[in-house]
Amino acid sequence: MKKIFVSLIIFLCFVSSCYGEDFIEIRIPCKKHSEVKAIMPDNKIVTLGKVLMTPSKTNWPAYTASKWCTPSTVCASAVNAVHILINVENDRGRIISLVPSITVAPAAAQGAFFSLEMEAGTGIFGGYAPLVGSKVTIESDEGERDLTDVPKENETLIIRTELPEAPKNFMVEIENRPGGRVITFGKKGCEVVARVIHRLGGIGRFGGSIYQNNGRIRASHAGVICVATSKRDTVGGFQIMPLKHALTSKEMISSWSMTQWLIISPLPNHPDLEGREPLYKNSFLPGTQLNDKLPDLFNQYGRRPLVICRINGGEWERLPEVSGKSDDALKDVTHLRLYFPVWDLR
Repeated sequence: MKKIFVSLIIFLCFVSSCYGEDFIEIRIPCKKHSEVKAIMPDNKIVTLGKVLMTPSKTNWPAYTASKWCTPSTVCASAVNAVHILINVENDRGRIISLVPSITVAPAAAQGAFFSLEMEAGTGIFGGYAPLVGSKVTIESDEGERDLTDVPKENETLIIRTELPEAPKNFMVEIENRPGGRVITFGKKGCEVVARVIHRLGGIGRFGGSIYQNNGRIRASHAGVICVATSKRDTVGGFQIMPLKHALTSKEMISSWSMTQWLIISPLPNHPDLEGREPLYKNSFLPGTQLNDKLPDLFNQYGRRPLVICRINGGEWERLPEVSGKSDDALKDVTHLRLYFPVWDLR
């Protein structure tokens, strides 16, 4: 296992020399049957699918954690939806969404989404998924502006995912025990960024995990990192959640008595973790799978975050492949390691 990861890092260092621009731009016309395109940093244009339906309204109140994002940015990136925050009203987010046309796990309010001709877990919901925090604008004949309402017909929704200049962090390790350290590792060394206050022990039936593979990111937003533990077409996973979300969001109160959530706390005298780097903004995305191929090998592998573990303090290995609901399926996992997506290791 160690040799595999060393070889991968060497490979990424080699191919990264051809890649170093600023962002990937996703263009979604607000017009049925128009093509959705990605413009890569080298100006290569990739067609991802077509627009099948456009939104007629916004969704308010949206899920609780959306309020911890910045208006006119991506507030969730998952295999079955991308959510975009328009604003925050009365402490709840107002959003519009992008959803794949082929899905059995709908994740948007009726009339408040773009339906895109893509399979869940691919395209914008896979290898071309934007990071949480990515800037979103509207392009019209009058120019470009922030997203402040439902896009109008013939306008274009633009998402720009910035590519970090040499990633700040390569991976994060979590000691799965109360008081355990959450440590990021980067070019400047390692740093403890949080502490575990509720350990992980089980898995649950998180709907969108049916579209992701074991040890990959199912979803990421300002208050959750969801990891799949089952192969595609089966359901199973767990979530890593920050303290404030676990304490103040009514829908998450039950997580304290369940083993499917790993809850982490900010360090004393540090800001809340919700909606902030390094874990809940500009961090994780679903990555490539199936026939979802990016223009070069570097991004094909660099944008595919991996999650591995240690069992009873042993060697690093792939996550156990488990599905359904089980309160103790991961009870022997003592450490987790999540690799961030990378673009340029120079």
